[in-house]
Amino acid sequence: MKKVILFLSAIVLLVGCKLSNTNQTREDNKELAVLLDKYYEERLQFFPIEATLSGDNRYNDKMYVDFTDSYREKLKEFYNRYRIYIAQFDRDALNDNDKLSFDAFSREMAINLEGLSFHDNYFPLNQFQSAHLVFGQMGSGSVIEPFKTVKDYDDWLQRMSVFPAYADSTIVYFKKGIDAGYVLPKAIVVKMIPQMQSMVVENAEKSLFYGPITNIPAGFSDADKKRLTSLYIKSINTNIIPPFKKLAEFLQNEYLPKARTSTGIDSLPKWGDAYYRYLIRQQTTTSKTPDEIYNTGLAEVKRIRSEMERIKNETGFTGDLTAFFAYLKTDKKFRPYKTPKEILDAFETIHQKMQPNLQKMFGHTPKTGFEIRQTEAFRAASASAEYNQGSADGTRPGIFYIPILDATQFNTTSGMESLFLHEAIPGHHYQVSLQQENEKLPKFRRFGGNAAYAEGWALYCESLGKELGLYTDPYQYFGALGDEIHRAIRLVVDVGMHAKGMTREDAIKYMMDNEPISEEGATAEIERYMVIPAQALGYKIGALKIRELRTKYAELLGTKFKISDFHDAILKDGNLPLDVLEKKMDTWAAKQK
Repeated sequence: MKKVILFLSAIVLLVGCKLSNTNQTREDNKELAVLLDKYYEERLQFFPIEATLSGDNRYNDKMYVDFTDSYREKLKEFYNRYRIYIAQFDRDALNDNDKLSFDAFSREMAINLEGLSFHDNYFPLNQFQSAHLVFGQMGSGSVIEPFKTVKDYDDWLQRMSVFPAYADSTIVYFKKGIDAGYVLPKAIVVKMIPQMQSMVVENAEKSLFYGPITNIPAGFSDADKKRLTSLYIKSINTNIIPPFKKLAEFLQNEYLPKARTSTGIDSLPKWGDAYYRYLIRQQTTTSKTPDEIYNTGLAEVKRIRSEMERIKNETGFTGDLTAFFAYLKTDKKFRPYKTPKEILDAFETIHQKMQPNLQKMFGHTPKTGFEIRQTEAFRAASASAEYNQGSADGTRPGIFYIPILDATQFNTTSGMESLFLHEAIPGHHYQVSLQQENEKLPKFRRFGGNAAYAEGWALYCESLGKELGLYTDPYQYFGALGDEIHRAIRLVVDVGMHAKGMTREDAIKYMMDNEPISEEGATAEIERYMVIPAQALGYKIGALKIRELRTKYAELLGTKFKISDFHDAILKDGNLPLDVLEKKMDTWAAKQK
């Protein structure tokens, strides 16, 4: 700790001077390593909920109203301070790994500071990805927040005590937004009101937040059980039910009448268009324009639909694509399973079928274990198939979860093979595990990153199906095309809504016209893009970039290009912004000649 303090003090004294510009041996820069680790630790204290989500329980008693102007000023000072620190290093004197850290960190500071210049804190909550939803998940006692020790229970009491201030500040900032003309769409607000109302119950024992008491560990003393039960009932009745009631009434009576009828954020006064362009840079980690992304989306939808038509015809089906979508959903031959075990075994068969080709396409594979499991019953109804990363020390395996409510209704044409490639192997399991296992990475890279790289890699992995010995069944390949076109459609509707005047209704129709999705499913997707603009762009943009790099280097290197070397190089240094990744890979390719 003393070393960290002395180093940071030295940084302050040396503002204006370049650090470590005599590193001729290209060893790891120790000063830079200390700086980056200090940043990671300090950042966790600013975002204690993120620390909990990542499994770091040191700050489980902390929760801040992190959207207020005063809190954002603290963040601005924090990011600006580290922007100054990192600028003191001479990039040219760093070794290759430190250059990647320098570039990624410098970009992170710049993009974070730019984001604080917009008034997106006038939208403190939404219906999809919001503090009140995460708070409910945490307080339920069944996910995220640990409830194993007495201290865990006391920590959550501290967090519950902050919620009234969080709710009051939410109303204050929603009102600021009304005054400035920055309000959510009506279609979104009407979805939020029932979410708030569902938390308003007659008494604490019926509350979602009573879950930890219902499941209180048997090993707790009788005194602790009695004390905690009493405190939880009091806190729920004081800190949970009234604030949620207040939020529901405010949204219904004051905010909804002021909510906007427009769809995209480009309709917001002064900074709507600039904000969307910023979000594209933040989420895709590229400098692409809305028009470039929109036109790419149109081209990709057209290309994939053409391939879908070809596969449909190959199966002998004579109707149009819409009829084929319905056929895949309803024909009983696509629902062959009787038990959950049969479904899990089918995924393991996919895993084993790939093994010979995986060894050809990847030189380095994770040490972290891997398992396929059925999603637990208590959360299966609202869960999607997902990958839960293993622990960095290898004690907990990476787990591919499959929700199975009724095995007899599980449809094989849903894209089982592409789903496994994306969520499991070689998608998220390889990418996350290799990154965590790389102890040479600073923590902000080892445990951080961006969606454009992570989801881009996973979507790129879906395209490897044929090379890995999969997609021999046309229906499985069609399912993969269905997954891919969904990501391409996002480029069209996201940009369409936020930059080209496409309405919510237009976007829902476009999605339903081009993929096998229900109106309910399409509506949920479109409303997600409405409140977190540009977030869904990273999947396709990232996958296209990795494919573009592969094609470029294969042509450049000819017989010297090895696909396993390419994949290893992409994954070697962890999750990077796409512009940093491309620069790194260009250097890699030059060394292969």
